[in-house]
Amino acid sequence: MVHGFLSTVHSEQLVTSFTILPSSMDHRLWTKTMNPTGKLYLVPTPIGNLEDITFRAIRVLKEVDLILAEDTRTSAPMLKHFDIHQKVFSHHQHNEHQSSNEIVKFLKEGKNVALISDAGTPAISDPGFYLVREALKNDLEVECLPGATAFVPALVNSGFPTDRFCFEGFLPLKKGRQTRYKTLAAEERTIILYESPHRLLKTLDEMATYFGEERQISVSRELTKMFEETVRGAVAEVKTHFETHPLKGEFVICISPSQMLSGREGFKRDKNYTV
Repeated sequence: MVHGFLSTVHSEQLVTSFTILPSSMDHRLWTKTMNPTGKLYLVPTPIGNLEDITFRAIRVLKEVDLILAEDTRTSAPMLKHFDIHQKVFSHHQHNEHQSSNEIVKFLKEGKNVALISDAGTPAISDPGFYLVREALKNDLEVECLPGATAFVPALVNSGFPTDRFCFEGFLPLKKGRQTRYKTLAAEERTIILYESPHRLLKTLDEMATYFGEERQISVSRELTKMFEETVRGAVAEVKTHFETHPLKGEFVICISPSQMLSGREGFKRDKNYTV
C-alpha cells in the first residue's frame, strides 16, 4: 500500500535558480525547478503487445520520482523490459482514497508521479478518476499521455458507425443492470462494453433478451496479441460461436445502433495474427 511511503521517500531541497537544460530534455519534467509543486502523469501502457508503448511513455516513466501501479506484480515485467527502475507503489480500487491523499501531499512537495494501470489508459474502467479529481481540487497539474486503450481498435474493427458512440465500460453486476439494458436498447449510437470471459455468455444471453437476437454486434478479444480475434454477426450467431470456442482474455463488445437491426453480410469471424 502507498500509506507511509512518504516516510521512505524524503523531500529534496527545491532548486529555484535558473538552470540551462539540454535541448533534448522535455521542459515539462523540470517544472519542479521552477514550480513548487509536481505533476501527475497518466501513462497508458500496452494492452498486450509491448511494441505499442510510446517513446514518450518510456521516457516519462524513467524520469518521474514515483510510479503508481494498479498491480505492481503485473507491471513489473513491463517495467523491467523497458529498463525502468523507479520506485513503484500500489494504487488500486481498494486503497485509492487513502493512496490519493498521500499522493497529493507528495505532489505538493514538488515530486512528479506517474500512474499506470495493468493495461491501457488509467481511469478508463481502471483506477485513476478519484486521484485526478483530488489533484485538480488541490490545483495540481495533471497530464494524460495518449496511448493504448482497448475500446478504440475494437470500435474501428467493428464496422459500426464511429462518428457517434457511447462507452459504457463494465455494466453493473446486479443493481441497475436491467435498467441499463433497457436504456441502451434504443441507443442510436454505437455502444461499447467491456466484459470478462466468465460472464460473456451470460451477457450475450441478456443482450438477446433486451436487444433481440438479430441485433448486430462485434466481439473482440486478445487485442494486439498473437491470437487476436474479432467475431461479428447477430447476437445469437456470436453466442453460438463462443459456446464452442475458448473464452480467454478480456472482451470488448460493440453493439450496433438501434436502427441497424440486421446485417447484410451475416456472421463473420476474423482471426488476426500479430507479430
